[in-house]
Amino acid sequence: MLNLLLFVAGLVALIVGADLLVRGASKLALSFGLSPLVVGLTIVAFGTSAPEIAVSTGAALSGQTGLAIGNVVGSNIFNVLFILGLSALVTPLVVHVQLIRQEVPIMIAASALVLVLALDGALARTDSALLLGLLLAYLVFLVRQSRAQSKAAVDEYTASFGRPAGGGWDSRLPGQLVLIAGGLGLLVLGSGWLVDAAVVFARALGVSDLVIGLTIVAFGTSMPEVATSVLAAARGERDIAVGNVVGSNIFNLLGCLGIAGLASGAAGLPVAAAALNFDLWVMLAVALACLPVFISGREIARWEGALFLGYYIAYTTYLVLAAQQHAALPMFSGVMLSFIVPLTLVTLVVVMLRPPAGH
Repeated sequence: MLNLLLFVAGLVALIVGADLLVRGASKLALSFGLSPLVVGLTIVAFGTSAPEIAVSTGAALSGQTGLAIGNVVGSNIFNVLFILGLSALVTPLVVHVQLIRQEVPIMIAASALVLVLALDGALARTDSALLLGLLLAYLVFLVRQSRAQSKAAVDEYTASFGRPAGGGWDSRLPGQLVLIAGGLGLLVLGSGWLVDAAVVFARALGVSDLVIGLTIVAFGTSMPEVATSVLAAARGERDIAVGNVVGSNIFNLLGCLGIAGLASGAAGLPVAAAALNFDLWVMLAVALACLPVFISGREIARWEGALFLGYYIAYTTYLVLAAQQHAALPMFSGVMLSFIVPLTLVTLVVVMLRPPAGH
């Protein structure tokens, strides 16, 4: 009963924290001349990735390396398939051209880099330092790029959100920082409660650290992204909704694995064979799937959101069947590989080749 209460309290804290964070971050955008997209890719993405960083670093320090890797890989798969899918069902998401040209390719490149670095069975300290260095370079590039376009950013903000009413306590920088700090605090606190309860539930099922990280913990630490992106979509702040997911995935790969790897000791962060043979490849495939979906009409339509959600359910079902070595696993895998996946690829190719309406 205590764990159930912790789980519910964690969810409430995450939803309230996400609302505060979106409000503060969107108002901060105008104050600093940054576009809402860049704020979603930086401040909001870092804030919602804070639980992943805390969980993976703590897991690495305590020797639960499967949990540390599984949390990041599972979160990235969850972010794209579940969060973008759910957000697109709330409202079709218009995709900023910068995401297609810049951020999604960076996410794909980061996913491929992590996979290549893990091929020897571990993320060494030098690998982790490389990932962190790339994250810092990316952040510097983003801020410089946005500041160079500050006039256009203000115009974009005004067109998206309107000019904020003057005189409000959150119209000035201190109020905005209070909103963001309060939101981040609730996000981290809520994620901690939710994950603690979820791990107890998962342990009772007798599954591995990797599977716990890929499912229950990934779900728990991604709840800030769920709440932030779905609320941003509902409020019409669709740049933040999509940018938050893509930015969080980049932060998870470069920042979370970088910090966890440096904290894991001289031997580096071991990568389980199961993750190397399957889950890291799924993460890369999911990142690659964003390009055709985003390019087709420069929006994520409701049917594409439903497709993403369907694939997340299929992936989770596979993990559960594999963990239990269920007799239905071969049949399930065969149906997915021989029918569902080819049909999806053909559909996406047809959509990409068809000129979008109104363009």
